[in-house]
Amino acid sequence: MAKLDNIIHQPARLQIMASLLALDPGEQVDFVYLRKILNLTDGNLGAHLAKLENAGYVKTEKTFIARKPRTFIKATGKGRDAFDEHTAALKKIIGGPKK
Repeated sequence: MAKLDNIIHQPARLQIMASLLALDPGEQVDFVYLRKILNLTDGNLGAHLAKLENAGYVKTEKTFIARKPRTFIKATGKGRDAFDEHTAALKKIIGGPKK
């Protein structure tokens, strides 16, 4: 039976995961892009990403492009599975009782 995931359930982390799951497996997104589309501060996004990364739901890659630091984020297989289970639990809740 699907259950809610306390890590993903927080609204900002739910938005982060939904944004990453919109990508194909293995695709990644830039930190700045993610920050802008979710309207979060650097610190807020960074803290939520750390929580998701500690759970193994996302992977971050820090690199330099033209001598400027860049951070890329992608969902892991574990994160995709957890998100699927979380959304299945939400669908069950909003679907109401079966007749």
